Amino acid sequence: MGIERKASILIVGSSSDELVQAEVLLQEHQHVMLACQVDDALRIAMQAPGPDLILLDAQCGAMDSFALFAELKSNFLTADIPVLFLVDEDARENQRRALREGAADVVGKPIAAEILRVRVETQLQLGRARAMLKDQHRALEHLVAERTREVTHMQDATVMAMASLAESRDKEIANHLRRTQHYVAVLARELRFHARYTAELSDANIELLYKAAPLHDIGKVAVPDAILLKPGRLTDDEFEIMKKHTVYGRDAVADVEKALGHSNQFTRYAGEIAYSHQEKWDGSGYPQGLAGAAIPLSARLMAVADVYDALVTTRPYRPAFTHETALELIRQGSGEHFDPDVVDAMLVIEEKFKHIALEFGAHGVAHSA
Repeated sequence: MGIERKASILIVGSSSDELVQAEVLLQEHQHVMLACQVDDALRIAMQAPGPDLILLDAQCGAMDSFALFAELKSNFLTADIPVLFLVDEDARENQRRALREGAADVVGKPIAAEILRVRVETQLQLGRARAMLKDQHRALEHLVAERTREVTHMQDATVMAMASLAESRDKEIANHLRRTQHYVAVLARELRFHARYTAELSDANIELLYKAAPLHDIGKVAVPDAILLKPGRLTDDEFEIMKKHTVYGRDAVADVEKALGHSNQFTRYAGEIAYSHQEKWDGSGYPQGLAGAAIPLSARLMAVADVYDALVTTRPYRPAFTHETALELIRQGSGEHFDPDVVDAMLVIEEKFKHIALEFGAHGVAHSA
């Protein structure tokens, strides 16, 4: 075991009998430093490690003790050092002022040896307790942050696993999910500069949109393989069955909310995206035929992200389109299929879309590079 460090005490004042007495009384158990000038007192107080306690004479010649005290309290390096004022027993106003302005305690003069020792030791014990609590608080914060990261990673992995299950027949689905969630995030970050969307598209909400985006087609898990994997055009009846994946997705999220006993912003976005990402700006989409701003913003973002990714990806019935062709087709759909504001945002950041598509292996972009 190491030798315990002596607490350090800075005594500030003129070389009066009381201060010499205080030094003699304390130096056996504490490391004592003396300062007779304001500059010296501040220099010693601000050095590392600083004193554990300051003993300040309220009446110390030309030095304005209360001005020094105010300066100590205003400096972040010294603000937390407890200060004990030495005050004449009959100077009641100075005693009240010291306590009113934040002194840790007041010790009367002439100094009573046992009172000084007890008051000093009390403040040192309080300081050690505060330091221990601060260390415990930091350790607890670290533990909470670590646990939060673990829970968040587990949640993210669960969401991605659920989303992948919905389209597990497709070997490229993992990249599709990553691409679309990145498209949604960059679209949202660009769109929030638009006054109408600033409040909704906070950093926290954009993060939740990013996490919810992979669940857009979760309802496809209930669609028969014969329809989902059909290489040719679907019949009208088959298309009606395919359209139900939006309802199945909404219901799956609703079941999660029911199990939780409440909804939250994440499940709200997940439900909106799953249910409404096939709606169209002009009202010709499904399942509800919503139009314009009646379509949730989350779903309008997802619509552009999902269609772009479908266009630049090879399908059983057609090759992938190039990035440039996909942009033009989406631009042509502005005001009909897509929210014009979202399309405008995409056109501003189209290089980011291209980078995301390249990073996660979209065929059309790779071919056009």
